[in-house]
Amino acid sequence: MSAETLPNVSIADRMDRLPPAKYFTRLVARVSTGGLFEFYELFMAGSVGAALVADKFVSTAGLAYFVGSGFLGMFFGTTIFGRVSDRIGRRKGYVYSMLIYSLFTILMAASPNIALVDIFRLFAGFGVGAQLVIIDAYVSEMTPASRRGHYIAFSQFITFWAVPVVALLAYVLVPTHFLWAGWRWVVLVAALGSVVVWWVRMGLPETPRWYENHGKVAEAHAIMDQIESAVEKETGPLPPLVERPREIEVHGQFAEIWVPPYRRRTIMLLVFNLFQTIGFYGFASWVPTLLVSEGVTLLHSLLYTFVIAIFNPLGPVLGMWLSDKWQRKYQIVVVALAIGVSGLIFSMMRIPAWIIIFGIVITLLNNWFSTVFHSYQAELYPTRLRTTGVGFTYSWSRLSSAFTGFIIVALLHAFGTVGVFSFISFAMVVVAVTIGGFGPMTNRRSLEEINANAQA
Repeated sequence: MSAETLPNVSIADRMDRLPPAKYFTRLVARVSTGGLFEFYELFMAGSVGAALVADKFVSTAGLAYFVGSGFLGMFFGTTIFGRVSDRIGRRKGYVYSMLIYSLFTILMAASPNIALVDIFRLFAGFGVGAQLVIIDAYVSEMTPASRRGHYIAFSQFITFWAVPVVALLAYVLVPTHFLWAGWRWVVLVAALGSVVVWWVRMGLPETPRWYENHGKVAEAHAIMDQIESAVEKETGPLPPLVERPREIEVHGQFAEIWVPPYRRRTIMLLVFNLFQTIGFYGFASWVPTLLVSEGVTLLHSLLYTFVIAIFNPLGPVLGMWLSDKWQRKYQIVVVALAIGVSGLIFSMMRIPAWIIIFGIVITLLNNWFSTVFHSYQAELYPTRLRTTGVGFTYSWSRLSSAFTGFIIVALLHAFGTVGVFSFISFAMVVVAVTIGGFGPMTNRRSLEEINANAQA
């Protein structure tokens, strides 16, 4: 049955009837290259930060400003570009944010002192901070409901390859001093984003859901024609169309996320994001420095970090397998608690083999957790508010990370690594209670159905 035979058919009706296809895999892989650079920036902080301390370019206390400046920039970038993306489109928001990131990353690599490094890292964070939000919205809107979690997990699988890459580059380049300090080369690699983004943009259509929501119905259905044609060539005749509830085609306002029925979800995601980042980035951004504080040499710390980092892409594989089979809400609860327990055990390890083993366990859990919650939060707002709501609430994870560094430094000095991971474990308990107590179920429901009754 074609769209022409049902005059009231929506983009959601056409999208959600589609079967899994290589077309979606290729599209998700392409857009996810932008996420590679956000993850590179996030995980670069740990390796480069440890090198800055070892080179006496910055003190351990000053390292909190280095880590925090990037997250503070991401706080503003995620909020602003999230809102902008709902206005100008996912594709344009994706491109503009990456270009800003690349420019200021080059300036950061060439900075003569830590003050300028921190300032330019703040602006680089402003650019790259919205990449994951825009990508999550894009993938959610461009894939069918039955496999939405799988494709978000695949997107994370792509982006997490940045982690072993940055760890390997740090291990190889940090000890060198070719023309300038090795950590500068690690930073400069990130600026390649400006080259990659122009290649990526040529194959990215705007999401038809966004077009439809902005009254550009002809453009929306034209893109759906192309998608259906590509999928049909792969899979054969498509399933019949079924009409479902449609979103009201209006432009969303920021104030709308603060009134029923979305206020409850906004508050829930604010609390969630304030605490989830403590567990995730508290480990990822600080593990090299935590190991050095326990007497591990910088080179061995970077080596252990690289070995652990190799396993980063395997966490999203768990998400690809389970995200659509087991309610994402409950996955978040169980995995958050497991991260808290594993972190406490890791903090007590002193033997290298056990440091690596439990570091791998935490990495797998963290990245499984990341995969599930990125899919989950992108489902909780309608198209007109998706990147506005998710961008604003997710930005608080960046603000939390900016200040978490100072708390970690204080706990590290006062109580050692056990104190740091006790703090992380408490944060993950808060995460589990927040989502377990107030989060809706979303699996195998269309985005429109989830948001037609936001109290459910």
